[in-house]
Amino acid sequence: MTEQELIQAAQTGDQSAFGTLVQQHQTMVYHLALRMVGNAEDAADLTQEVFLSAWRSLGSFQSQAAFSTWLYRLTSNACIDFLRKEKRRSALSLTTEGEEEEGRELEVADQRFSPERELEKKEARRAVREGLAALSPEHRQVLVLREMEGLSYTEMAHLLDLEEGTVKSRLARARLALKDFLQKSGNFFVPEPSNG
Repeated sequence: MTEQELIQAAQTGDQSAFGTLVQQHQTMVYHLALRMVGNAEDAADLTQEVFLSAWRSLGSFQSQAAFSTWLYRLTSNACIDFLRKEKRRSALSLTTEGEEEEGRELEVADQRFSPERELEKKEARRAVREGLAALSPEHRQVLVLREMEGLSYTEMAHLLDLEEGTVKSRLARARLALKDFLQKSGNFFVPEPSNG
C-alpha cells in the first residue's frame, strides 16, 4: 500500500494501517523529540503521545501537506508544550549515533585527529548543548529544525504556521542568543577587527 492508501485506511479505523505508518515514521518523530527535549525517556514518552494524538486527529488530516510534515508539527508542538510545562533546561543530543556504531574500531589511525583536538570538539559539542538548553523553547525549536533537521525556511514556515520572514527573524534571534551564551561562557570568541 502507498502512504496515501495507508492514511485513508487508517482514517476509516484500520489500526493495522496506522501501525504501518507509525513504523515508517517513529524514528523521525523520536529523533526530533530527543533533539528538542534532550532526554531519551521524555522523547520516548513524547513519541507515544504524538502518535496517540495523530490517531485521535487523523480524521482532520488534510492531504495537501505531507504526512511527515504533519507529524513534524505535532511533534514540535508537543515538545514545546512539554518544555513550557517542565521548564527544564536539559542537555540536547546533537549526535545521531546508533548502537551499531558503538565500539567500532578504525582500521587505520587518522593522524589529523589528535586527542587534544578530539577533546576540543567534545567540549565544543557540550557547550553548544548547554547553550541550546538555555534558549527559549521557540528559539531551540527553530535552531533544531533548521540546523539539525535541515528544513528550509519555507518548510519551517509551513510546519510552524508562520510567515517565512518571521521564521528568518526568529532564527536570527536564536542564533544571536546562542552566540551570546557561548561568548559569556567563554566558548566562543569574536575575532578582533583588523586595522588594515
